[in-house]
Amino acid sequence: MGLFKNRKVSRVSAPVTQNKNRHPFGIIDGYVPLGVPQMRLYQALREAVPVIDAAIFKIVRLTGGFKVECTDSAAQAAIDEFIESVPVGGNRQGISAFISTYFEQLLTCGTAIGEIVTDTDGVPRALFNSPLENIELKRNKNGFDVDIFVRNGAELRRVTRPEMCLLSVLNPEPGALTGNSMLKGLPFVSSILLKIFESIGANWERVGNLRFAVTYNPKNDAMDRAYAKDRALQVAKEWGEAMQSGSEIRDFVAVGDVQIKVIGADNQILDSEVPVRQMLEQIVAKTGLPPFMLGLSWSSTERMSSQQADVLTSELEAYRQLLTPVIRKICMTFLRGNGYHCGVKIIWDDITLQDEVEQSRALLYRAQAEKIKRGE
Repeated sequence: MGLFKNRKVSRVSAPVTQNKNRHPFGIIDGYVPLGVPQMRLYQALREAVPVIDAAIFKIVRLTGGFKVECTDSAAQAAIDEFIESVPVGGNRQGISAFISTYFEQLLTCGTAIGEIVTDTDGVPRALFNSPLENIELKRNKNGFDVDIFVRNGAELRRVTRPEMCLLSVLNPEPGALTGNSMLKGLPFVSSILLKIFESIGANWERVGNLRFAVTYNPKNDAMDRAYAKDRALQVAKEWGEAMQSGSEIRDFVAVGDVQIKVIGADNQILDSEVPVRQMLEQIVAKTGLPPFMLGLSWSSTERMSSQQADVLTSELEAYRQLLTPVIRKICMTFLRGNGYHCGVKIIWDDITLQDEVEQSRALLYRAQAEKIKRGE
């Protein structure tokens, strides 16, 4: 098959010319918006900022499950077996596993590509999520269709069976072949957030591992000035032995004017709560999820209102519209390969974002309203 036989992922070397005090995700600081998917950048964002990674997994799970209905009972039994047991990537089973990875790739990179792997008779036997690092998209000569090419080293080869490929894009620009990641616009905000975290870590490393300034001030007489160096070395030796005693309690005794201060004890560490929250608000706003779903308790009474639930439901419905054609193509290819000519209908599970108490109260009010209308 086209993509399945060329699924080698090109190696990516991490930058080594980073400053010592910078966070390990230097690609975020060097971000320049381009018209091509920034796969490595968005993967680094997910690894660097756990809130972003959690938001993508939340959206994938909130989109929910689905079932496929056929008009033919024999076809229904066959498609149910295929949906539950089709191999995915060689280490998983079920079309749900394929769609979850496919959707996650779509949210992260803005473009998702998969392949229906068939046997010699053209019957689908497996599904494969293709990595995007070795994939290139080009517009067909007819000016409308999109051709998928696989890069193997310096060789660029068009897939042999494009009808078995699955391609989805998220919010593409006019005339663009690739989509835009859900994380578009977050590299700058995430870079500021990581700098704050790096500064907090450096400050606590200094504060947590105390450093002391031991000062010996000799008196004005000639004897003290003559032996000031020797006494300073003796104080340093005794202080070092006292500090290296570990858990053993050991006193430090010195003669003369000796002052001991903690380095940095007089400096005030900046409060990071407000700037960190400002950056997180931008990230949460981009994901479209309520803050408490990501573990952010900014209010003691925070909960999902009916308006928030309606907005989030509309977002999830839009994502389902992108995934439905992919599921339908997989199922139709399987049915046609096995000699069935019936159609399929994709039925998604109901999205339930409100708690059971609110739903029960709504049903009660609706029943009471119907009773009043009947005049009972």
